[in-house]
Amino acid sequence: MDMVNVKDLLTTAWWCILGFSFFAYLILDGADLGAGVISLFVKDPQEKGAIMASMAGTWDANETWLVVAGGVMFGTFPYVYGSAFHYLMVPLALALWGIISRAIALEFYHHADSSKRFWGFMFGFGSLITPYFAGMAMGAALMGFPMTSMHPANAHPGTGPFTLPTYAGGPLNFVSPFSIWTGFGALIAVALAGSLFIRARFEKHCPIRKTALTWANTSFYLALAAVVVTVVWSIFLFPWAAHKWLGSHWWVWLLVLLGTVFAAFKTRQATANGHDMAAILWLDLVVLLMWGGMMGTMYPWIVPNTWTIFGGASPNVSLVTFTMAMIGFFPIMVFYNAYQWWVFRGRITKLVAYGH
Repeated sequence: MDMVNVKDLLTTAWWCILGFSFFAYLILDGADLGAGVISLFVKDPQEKGAIMASMAGTWDANETWLVVAGGVMFGTFPYVYGSAFHYLMVPLALALWGIISRAIALEFYHHADSSKRFWGFMFGFGSLITPYFAGMAMGAALMGFPMTSMHPANAHPGTGPFTLPTYAGGPLNFVSPFSIWTGFGALIAVALAGSLFIRARFEKHCPIRKTALTWANTSFYLALAAVVVTVVWSIFLFPWAAHKWLGSHWWVWLLVLLGTVFAAFKTRQATANGHDMAAILWLDLVVLLMWGGMMGTMYPWIVPNTWTIFGGASPNVSLVTFTMAMIGFFPIMVFYNAYQWWVFRGRITKLVAYGH
């Protein structure tokens, strides 16, 4: 196997690992963020504190997957990292501000006395800001962005003469009707995940589970509507998506669609029957099918019409070195997350409110 083929193989493998890292963050911290958003509307301070307590043992490890995804992109797709983060500096900075605010609020709420109400609000507000601007950044990334000098889609930086392109637009180029919409779509998605998380974490006699069920019922149908709008809009907005979805392999995408609809139906059924953990797992399958479908639609682009995964990858020596240094880290992360969830699997009541 020649060196170019080795690089292509490693590039594809790290692209899959990058996708897995984002997926892990979506399903794990997405539930935490959604529960935080719901906490904004919870009147009982003990219930609000209990929502914080429900994630106190796991939220930091859940967020680590976002750090991992950023590290993978920096180490294996540095050209994409440099230009895309420049393009998305504003929404990503605001999303990061939300993450930091939520983390600080969790710590300060635990020690505060007179300012508990303020830090409770900041916990919820940070949880709201993060998914909105992260979703906005995702929508903006799908739109692609201008660069100073383009290279062939199959170019390999580091293997020959190459002029590194940089982002050529302004700080607000990420704003568009589609990106604004995807921000709201992300909020709806985390609200659904958060409502199922609350129902799974609280004892079945707790009143907050009824509140969470109302959120689950409403956000489920809002999420279905949001997915339909986004898919139809994407067909008209993105020729690269329409070409794959409606092309000669349309039946593959039909199977993905049918699988997603079935998993969504099972999510709804499990929620209605009070099978809380099953509802979460079925929703995770929905996210997996949709996230995998999006990556498959974009391939070989990592940023549509801007960077391919091969054009944006590190030189071969760097990829090999990064692989040797980091690949063993991922099983440890998975084990760590699984162990935490096992340790903190028990249901709680509002009597264990955070900060008592």
